Amino acid sequence: MLHVLIHLDEQDAPLASTAISGMLGTPAPIVRRMMSALRGQGIVASAKGHGGGWTLERPLDRITMLDIYEALGEPTLFAVGPVNDDPVCLAERAVDARLGRAFAAATDRLRAELRATTLAQIAEDYRARLAESGLAKCEEGPGPARG
Repeated sequence: MLHVLIHLDEQDAPLASTAISGMLGTPAPIVRRMMSALRGQGIVASAKGHGGGWTLERPLDRITMLDIYEALGEPTLFAVGPVNDDPVCLAERAVDARLGRAFAAATDRLRAELRATTLAQIAEDYRARLAESGLAKCEEGPGPARG
């Protein structure tokens, strides 16, 4: 989704959900749901009808990665963790307590990094990579886009 927002910044006209769907390799209804969440936070705007689609509502330097993460409902960061909400086994409780502290510290650190990173910084890195590559624009390959 982050790369879509960077591409939106380059557009002179709204970008349709179907175009974004192609970039992400994700069905258009899912794209619309994610973009609607971003719209709810004032990150993007939408227009219906012929020539409609999605546009940025804020400049990239006023959008952080944390803004996007929070707008998308703060998806789970870690695929591992406690199995039971209230384990009976004391060893499992000890492991869960230690993991809980480690995950909380990691989450705090990650949120700080997301808060400190704007999409303008990512776009600057993208443009530098694009210039180094000699390509005229981001190359889209089969499957999910890489750009």
